Amino acid sequence: MWERLERELMLVGRRQLHVRAATGERLEQSAYVLLRRLADEGPMTIRQLTEAFCLDTSTVNRQTGALLRCGYIERIPDDEGGLARKLRITAAGTRRVLADQRHYQQWVADELSGWSHDDVAALTGLLARFNGTVEAARGRPWPRPD
Repeated sequence: MWERLERELMLVGRRQLHVRAATGERLEQSAYVLLRRLADEGPMTIRQLTEAFCLDTSTVNRQTGALLRCGYIERIPDDEGGLARKLRITAAGTRRVLADQRHYQQWVADELSGWSHDDVAALTGLLARFNGTVEAARGRPWPRPD
């Protein structure tokens, strides 16, 4: 059972990478996830991002540096004071992440077009439960609008 589950999860990730590679205009996975987090949660400091993603500061600095150069995020003062600056998604970043989000949603909709609404809802619910379990165990919940 666990071997099959691991294989299926690996294949989901592999298919997502294939979709991105087939349409060279999409954001890299790390950029997409970082922009989605800033879009979902709002401005965050580098430290908050390193904690949210369990990455070291140099990795987050490199990733955010690329997004700053593209104009997808910007530095703003931290309204809690201090020297720290927060990173906020820009209008261009929002447009970019929404375009990629629509692309991935359409890909999933196309792939599951033969599934019933109930089956899609069941898959969505089980994935949300899985992610919630992992996030709770790690103490790092992902913000969700619903």
